[in-house]
Amino acid sequence: MLNTILLQGNSASWANILMIVALIAVFYFMMIRPQQKRQNEIKKFREGLRVNDNIVTAGGIYGKIKSIDETTFVVEIAKDVRITIDKGSVYPSAQQALRDAAEKENKQ
Repeated sequence: MLNTILLQGNSASWANILMIVALIAVFYFMMIRPQQKRQNEIKKFREGLRVNDNIVTAGGIYGKIKSIDETTFVVEIAKDVRITIDKGSVYPSAQQALRDAAEKENKQ
């Protein structure tokens, strides 16, 4: 009888451990992995930017890249008005939005 109780307790603890491992695996594949992919895409996008590319910053400032440093861009936002921004403030969705807006203008 004692052996039966110990075996039931042991299998229950293994089931709990298995459930925790499964929960961690689901969390990883549903949350962490997609976020890492997005971060890698954004990093590749920023590395691919060149001089004279149009950008929009996270603050909503539209401009054209005039020079690129290791961690910053010099952006012209109006004629002879240049600002220095951090590379981390430029996002791919903004670049795509500019392209879409330019295509709409060309169609009209």
